[in-house]
Amino acid sequence: MDITIHWTFLPHDDPEASLAFYRDTLGFEVRNDVGNGKMRWITVGPAGQPATSIVLHPPAAEPGITEDERRTITEMMAKGTYGRIVLATADLDGTFKQVQTGGAEVVQEPTEQPWGLRDCAFRDPAGNMIRINELG
Repeated sequence: MDITIHWTFLPHDDPEASLAFYRDTLGFEVRNDVGNGKMRWITVGPAGQPATSIVLHPPAAEPGITEDERRTITEMMAKGTYGRIVLATADLDGTFKQVQTGGAEVVQEPTEQPWGLRDCAFRDPAGNMIRINELG
């Protein structure tokens, strides 16, 4: 069996701020941008990895979500407990400095974890947790 990760979804509440973070701060390519206003689906991905993408989406547009669920999602996004993704880089210190300079909210500076992994953490403009692992 040959399975790869193709797309993953992260919510946004401000498409322009999310676009600036993923495109300008992380350096991801913009692959698609559809919709208008806050109802935009923006697909981004790392250069050189055209088969792997993140779709930034408006959580309010999900079919079947009740108003109570929308409120819960909004509250969780505000606390940074709703969406998360783990990225990886060979240069954790350089990446940390670049993302920090881009104005992202730092959650954790580069740290050697007790289980042997070195990583750092930020929140994107929507509050999603972005952890960045250092590749060995």
